[in-house]
This record gives sequence, C-alpha cells and structure tokens, in this order.
Amino acid sequence: MQEKLNNQIGVEGYASFLYLAMSVWCDYKGLIGCAQFLRRQSDEEHVHMTKIVEYLQEVDGRPVIPDISKPPKDFNDINTLFEDVLAHEKKVTKSINDLVEFASHQNDHSTYNFLQWYVEEQREEENLMRTILDKINLIGDSPQKLYYIDKELEAINNSVGEN
Repeated sequence: MQEKLNNQIGVEGYASFLYLAMSVWCDYKGLIGCAQFLRRQSDEEHVHMTKIVEYLQEVDGRPVIPDISKPPKDFNDINTLFEDVLAHEKKVTKSINDLVEFASHQNDHSTYNFLQWYVEEQREEENLMRTILDKINLIGDSPQKLYYIDKELEAINNSVGEN
C-alpha cells in the first residue's frame, strides 16, 4: 500500500506541475482569468500530494518524493487545453479508484477511509471540468471567444474561491 501511495504522490505532483504549466501558457496568451483558475488548480493538486505525504507519516510509513516528469510548455488552444485537463482528471480518478480497490482487498480500512476524500474530490473535479468545457462549447467560435472564456473562468475561479 505504501508503494502505491508513494506512486500517487507522483501523480498528484505531476498534476500540480501540469496545471502550473498551463497557467503560465494562459498568462502568456493574455488569458488572466484562465491563468488564475489553473494556478488555483495547481495549488490544489499540491495540497492533494501533501495530504498523502502527511497520511503516510501518520501511519508510520515512509513517503518518498518521486521524480516528476516535465509537463509540456505549449498548448494548441484553450479548447484542447481544457479537454486535456478533463482527460488528466479522469486519469487521476482511475488511479484513485485503483488505490481504493487495492486498500479494500488488503483490508486496509484506514487507507480506504482516507481515500474516500479523494473519491469525492475527483467527482467534483471532473464535474467542474465538464462544466467548463460545456461553457467553452456554448461560447462557440465568435471573434470574442477567448475574452468570454477568460471571463467565465474568472467567474468560476471567484465563486470556487468563496467556498
């Protein structure tokens, strides 16, 4: 279980770096609302990683901070970027579900219970990303598309930040 949780530290760390790279790209493109949203997502993934480190320490395990692959620095467009975010969240969800299943088979009730927070978090993350993609698709391909997408993400970021 410890080895699998250490692997998840890397999954969460990569997600944090990926969203930070996406944030930097958005900022470079002048999409400040998108950049702020993705920066917040990056920070959230860092917290997810840290929670696993702290859990392993609490149960007298040994967290190991893995090498984290370098994320891409360029992205095709904002639509593809958020499609990539949703795809990555689905990958993280699968990884969490695999951990939950393993903990269950190992009768590791403590870890199973700990992972339930991640199960709920992933459901929320996937739903949020689908909502963003729905908004991007509703906006369509108007000349002001990027402006409206940026404003939508700024509003989402502000509403999420208030909760």
